[in-house]
Amino acid sequence: MLAVDAEVPDEVLVGYDTFCATLGLSDDALELRGRLARRFLAAHPGLDTWMSSPLPDRLADLRRSKAWPLVTWAILTGRVRADIDLLVGRHLGGMHRCAEMLRPGEFAAVAEAAGRLGWKPRWVANVIAESLTLAVAYTGRTPTQLTSYDLDVVATAVEASQAASPACRRRHRKGLQRLRRVLYEAHVIDQPAPSARTRSGPEGQLSGVGAAEVRRAMLAYLQARSAVLQASTLTGIGNDLASFGEFLTTCHPELTSLAGLERRHVEGFFAWLPNRPRRRHLATGNDAPISVVAISRAVITVRTFLEDISAWGWADTPARQLIYNNDIPRLPKPLPRALAPDVDRALMAAVAGLEDPFARVGLTVLRGTGLRAGELVDLELDCVMDYAASGTWLRVPLGKLATERSVPLDETTLAALDDWMSRRGRQRALPHPRHGRPVDFLFVDHGQRLRTPRLRHGLELAVASAGLTGTDGQPLRVTPHQLRHTYATSLANGGMSLQALMVLLGHRSPNMTMRYATLASPTLRSAYEQAIDKLRPRIAVAPTGRTPVPDHVEFLRSEMLKTRVAHGYCSRDLVADACPYANICEQCANFVTTAEFQPAIEAQLADIRLLADDAEARGWTSEAARHAAVIASLERHLQRLKNTRPSEPSP
Repeated sequence: MLAVDAEVPDEVLVGYDTFCATLGLSDDALELRGRLARRFLAAHPGLDTWMSSPLPDRLADLRRSKAWPLVTWAILTGRVRADIDLLVGRHLGGMHRCAEMLRPGEFAAVAEAAGRLGWKPRWVANVIAESLTLAVAYTGRTPTQLTSYDLDVVATAVEASQAASPACRRRHRKGLQRLRRVLYEAHVIDQPAPSARTRSGPEGQLSGVGAAEVRRAMLAYLQARSAVLQASTLTGIGNDLASFGEFLTTCHPELTSLAGLERRHVEGFFAWLPNRPRRRHLATGNDAPISVVAISRAVITVRTFLEDISAWGWADTPARQLIYNNDIPRLPKPLPRALAPDVDRALMAAVAGLEDPFARVGLTVLRGTGLRAGELVDLELDCVMDYAASGTWLRVPLGKLATERSVPLDETTLAALDDWMSRRGRQRALPHPRHGRPVDFLFVDHGQRLRTPRLRHGLELAVASAGLTGTDGQPLRVTPHQLRHTYATSLANGGMSLQALMVLLGHRSPNMTMRYATLASPTLRSAYEQAIDKLRPRIAVAPTGRTPVPDHVEFLRSEMLKTRVAHGYCSRDLVADACPYANICEQCANFVTTAEFQPAIEAQLADIRLLADDAEARGWTSEAARHAAVIASLERHLQRLKNTRPSEPSP
């Protein structure tokens, strides 16, 4: 901030009168402003002295004297230094208009940059009228002279202000964050607004570690590892070390140095881990237990940390090894959770109708390319490549495994990308979190990169719109990564080679791709079909579209066909040839029936005919031959009954 001396009131009046003359006011309005200014300066000839008086007195003076336009002009022209309590304790609308009159070109340039971010006019007006004016008034700089340090100073002052209510502090905090985006877009500052995680940093992550020496060692370790690890990896390590440090602080406050660590301490940490509090930025809003993957990662992180600092010769290290391989929980190896074809179709149809353009386009791209969600938000503006006869491809940048690859695009996915590019607009490149160089990211909006929570929210809306529910009747839980599983599984089902699938998915090891082969391998399916064909003569399997047996003849729950006989059913195994005894009475030459049994024989004949048709359809040759013999015998008996029926008397 600029330190200035109070001017002689006459000099202030001359300058103020000159400024008012440029406002286009009427003579009466000019005369009123001058009279109010002279009256105020007569009561308070020293503006610096007046500014040092208690805030309630100053606010009362301004309400009584109506001299706020004079004080505003004096602050913005550097004639008096304003404190933050006055600036946050009074509406700055008039100050904003005065500031724009003094620096019209600079305010217009900032407003134009805000317009390029695609903000609503109300947002732009609020940022310019409140946040930019506050920064200019408090620092004494012009809009184009502001620096990131200046904005930090303003933010710190607002947080420390006793005149600002919690709601006021939140409003200014958000406004200053947006102002950083605008000033970055306007090329006034060189660093964009940091995310909440970036603002926290290692110091924020480890703030809950009570022992100063333990915290110092963890911070030094993160600093040493930052030279070779990606920012996201370093954040994960910081969270795990913070959990370990917070456990020691809570359960072993007497431990002030890592040199005092013993096996009992790490064993207590293992028992504490499953129920540890969730890290704030990883909270899911429920009380679900910590996953075995997170537990395993935390144990590995702490073991590596202790081994590294010991190997590096640091003084503050345990006397011996404390964590061993058998302390690491064995991780499950689940198969990919691909969506069923009907669920996949219904879900993507609902995704196409989402109102959020990022969720609609992003989820379509994930399903059509098999990208990880992190790879999606890292896509750059020139990621779509046209190779003429080879079609259009998507260049996937270095991601989780630090490998770059290309993925072919179908018409639906390409149309979604074109839709996003048509609405994206032109925005300033942002520093890449991995190397810090400016990059034109594809998925940016309002001056900041888009994040994956919007994708998860879009999936929830699509699931609800499609009416997809689980076995418990609750909405089906679908994650963005399942779209990658579905993409890979559909290609494996289609017969794609593991080598090609490995390239498309960006896997480093064939073992990663083999999970999809285990789930849907054409070779495995072929072997299964060959084996099942040998067993089919013993298994009652209905042909497609048919019921297993006639309605009034049922199979028992076994591999044996039940054939109707006089007093029950035959349970002969189907692997045997035609039974020489089946329906033996009906086929015997000594078998005699009378008219009273005709309905039973007709019903039996109907059953046998249905069973014969069923045996032929299944390819059971011997069984079909037996049924044919029985049918012929029953037809002869019925024909004899018909021929011997007494003739009816003539009328």
